[in-house]
Amino acid sequence: MKKYGTFAFIKTGSFSHINDSVVQALRNNFPGYKIDIIDIWRDIIKRYDALNFIHTFKTYANEIIRGKKRIDNCMLRTPFLFQNVKSKIAEKLEHKEYTFTFQTQSLFDCSIPSIPNFVYTDHAHLANLNYPAFKKSDFYSDGWIELEKSIYKNAALNFTMSRNIKNSLKTQYGCPENKVCCVYAGNNVSGIEKEEFDDRRYTNKNVLFVGVDWNRKGGPQLVEAFKIVLKSHPDAYLTIVGCSPSLDLPNCETLGKIPLKDMKSYYHKASIFCLPTRMEPFGIVFLEAMIYRLPVVASNIGAIPDFVKSGENGYLVNPDDIRQLAERIIMLLNDPSLCSKFGVAGSKLVKNRYTWDKTGKRIRDNILRIISS
Repeated sequence: MKKYGTFAFIKTGSFSHINDSVVQALRNNFPGYKIDIIDIWRDIIKRYDALNFIHTFKTYANEIIRGKKRIDNCMLRTPFLFQNVKSKIAEKLEHKEYTFTFQTQSLFDCSIPSIPNFVYTDHAHLANLNYPAFKKSDFYSDGWIELEKSIYKNAALNFTMSRNIKNSLKTQYGCPENKVCCVYAGNNVSGIEKEEFDDRRYTNKNVLFVGVDWNRKGGPQLVEAFKIVLKSHPDAYLTIVGCSPSLDLPNCETLGKIPLKDMKSYYHKASIFCLPTRMEPFGIVFLEAMIYRLPVVASNIGAIPDFVKSGENGYLVNPDDIRQLAERIIMLLNDPSLCSKFGVAGSKLVKNRYTWDKTGKRIRDNILRIISS
């Protein structure tokens, strides 16, 4: 195999299991290239650096003390940490001859002037303004936001998982059209071609919720909607995976965190997937539900309209509209054949657009175009 060079893959932890999939997609699409994997927390700086802890309180003390912001989130977004990481990354990169660098997420600027840097991100901070649940007081510091802008400015090309973040980088960050490219994302379900699906599950009336952050994912709104659903379908059932809220709700089971490898059985037993999230960078879990042929009821925000087509593979509802949410769930529970139709359509959309192989090819074509010009 001909060797073409080496590139650095720079990550920050697991990125909700996405980084492993991205690395494999890049390996498959850049044969002949050597990949150096750099984990910022492992190789550059400790996540809970003592000096950064001090700077975090200097920057966000009031919000942390009043419970407005979580300290672990604030520690990721201080000018001190941003500049410290940038400096140490530069020292590490300058000692090797990389053809290019590739970073996931937009927490830090990993670029150096002599090497083209490519960014692949699911979100941008100013895009939060597009969520009805977001308040300007929820913003991180002005100093950090200014530094975030430099990530996109210094990138050779910014890859996004969704069209709404592409639009955000153009309209809210001033990136020119030729510096932003939506390449979508893949799903983390393997071996799905061998799966057999039983349409009788759509008669189970089992509504599945999967999410770790109960409040942000719209869990309380789903509970209120489900109370309305039970009036029309007293035999409906709600399964909650990923978190363990304390609920006094009939026909409801909370399971807490479940290993990814064990999720398959819950998708197979479900009739509907419902996640009325209030803020969502992307939502890989929607793709997983869709590839298991589940109709989806979700909020009309963020990246979700890219893959949930209302009336085709599920329904979009307005955030916090409990009555509308209940009505859409009831419509699907009333019609198992519609659930099946939506499920097939959703699975087809995911297979045609949201695979890591297709995403990797889109990334490869754009990178090769730029580094060869």
